[in-house]
Amino acid sequence: MANAPLLQLSEISLTFGGDPVFHDLSLTVQQGDRVALVGRNGSGKSTLMKVMAGLVEADRGDHVIPSGISVGYMEQDPDLSGYETLGEFAASNLAASDMYRVERASEGLKFDPSRPVSTASGGERRRAALAKLMAEEPELMLLDEPTNHLDIEAIAWLEDELKNTRKAFVLISHDRYFLNALTRATLWIDRGQVRRQEQGFKAFEAWRDKTWEDEDMQRHKLDRKIKSEARWAVEGISARRKRNQGRLRALQDLKKDRASQIRRQGQAAMELASGPKSGKKVIEAKAITHAFGDKQIVRDLDLTVQRGDRIAFVGPNGVGKTTLIKILSGELQPDSGSVKLGTNLVPAVFDQTRAQLDPDVSLWDSLAGDKEIGVSGKADQVMVRGNPKHVVGYLKEFLFDERQARAPVRSLSGGEKARLLLAKIMARESNLLVLDEPTNDLDVETLDLLQELLDNYDGTVMLISHDRDFLDRVATTTIAMEGRGQAVVYAGGWSDYQAQKAETSGEAPAAKIKPKKEKAPQKSKQESEGLTYTERHRLEELPGVLDRLAAEIAKLEEFLADPELFSKEPLKFQKATDALVERQVALANAEEEWLELAEKAEA
Repeated sequence: MANAPLLQLSEISLTFGGDPVFHDLSLTVQQGDRVALVGRNGSGKSTLMKVMAGLVEADRGDHVIPSGISVGYMEQDPDLSGYETLGEFAASNLAASDMYRVERASEGLKFDPSRPVSTASGGERRRAALAKLMAEEPELMLLDEPTNHLDIEAIAWLEDELKNTRKAFVLISHDRYFLNALTRATLWIDRGQVRRQEQGFKAFEAWRDKTWEDEDMQRHKLDRKIKSEARWAVEGISARRKRNQGRLRALQDLKKDRASQIRRQGQAAMELASGPKSGKKVIEAKAITHAFGDKQIVRDLDLTVQRGDRIAFVGPNGVGKTTLIKILSGELQPDSGSVKLGTNLVPAVFDQTRAQLDPDVSLWDSLAGDKEIGVSGKADQVMVRGNPKHVVGYLKEFLFDERQARAPVRSLSGGEKARLLLAKIMARESNLLVLDEPTNDLDVETLDLLQELLDNYDGTVMLISHDRDFLDRVATTTIAMEGRGQAVVYAGGWSDYQAQKAETSGEAPAAKIKPKKEKAPQKSKQESEGLTYTERHRLEELPGVLDRLAAEIAKLEEFLADPELFSKEPLKFQKATDALVERQVALANAEEEWLELAEKAEA
């Protein structure tokens, strides 16, 4: 007999502010499940996890957890009020005999249990919440972005713990390495619908793309059927009788079906524009040494950064990666040694703390009020790479809607704040990008686009990230900060660094890290993706063009449906008929263009 499920949701519906988040959602989590919960930023992943945990009550539907089953939830912003120390919070539900679990977790996750809650950082609070969940060992663990604020060593510890557990878990994360290593099934939230596939995250993107391809094909077939029926309706106006009314009603039903379909959220229209070309030598550091009190950050480091390099800085939290980047970019002076910056540098900085974002101002004012991109004397425009744009139009390129434009920055999710900061940075021209933890909170699609932009960026990049997959995709050089002032330079990304380090130490590379293949000669964007940027933008734009033309055709058909129009208003009839034919031709051409570009993209 099959084991009873640990959690069951049946016909769940939830609405926030009039917009449905989920409708008739049903899902089951079984014993031993290892599930990736994926979806675009804002799709409702965290909300669904809170429904699963029983923290958010649905408008209707059933939430069933069998008697005796424990469910643990690790949220992004844990409430530690009422506790003196992080350790007291983490051990609050444990017996004295199980206290060792908190100590063990605190070592693996790198936080001090004796740290007072009042002085703990947001990252330390999250690590304490994660340690609490791991120590309690519930039958079902719900983990919302557990790798945020963890360094690579702590991520590896958590990965090993979850690999070895027999407990079930549902996991939200943007870290591909983490998801690939741990998950055996995938829940995908897309426009309020939840689909499940009995394969881990490795198979997700192929599944998603095939689903969207099938959806586009069905929509295309429906559009062609509507067009065919509409043509009949126009051509048969003079001969229409009651017997044809059923066919007309069927046409209206087809149009309603088409109108009710929820279009997918587009991809952020991010674009990086290089400023004036910098000198060939961007940074030359000689024997730089720096310390904070007794803590040695870097000692006797020599480094030359050439134009076009992508330098990644890796190492444990607190080792000094951000400090070293500030020294190399000229923001801080080293205790000894020298840093010489190249000529004509135009830097742009993405800071880990999002300090460039004032939480109390609106998204509108955050952009228009920025002295570097706001247009003087115009409160509704920003200068985007030399061209003025309306604030709302630019925000839409980064997937914000008009309602959010006047909302305060503090109302945004972590991923939305990251996108807003990228919008500020990408409005300016630059030739040196300094990116401190840019990957935190971004969804997979936005990460892919950011990686693509960096690949095609003509300038130089200095990057701090704990996302191993992102490092492998972007970095040409990795500087490993190993503590006590040691900063060792390795060629390639994270996997290359691991392989080279294993060779020098005489050890085999860790089994879970696959050495990166040699990079093929860099292809142009058109060769590597099949589409140029312009073609790709056009492919994303065409569904909207098709919808607009279909709507105009429907209005003209409705106007021409009056059987007395020809006799009463022959001139209007002729103009409307000409306009209808014109739009039908435009629609056919747009459909052919969409098919050609879609086939080219797939090829």
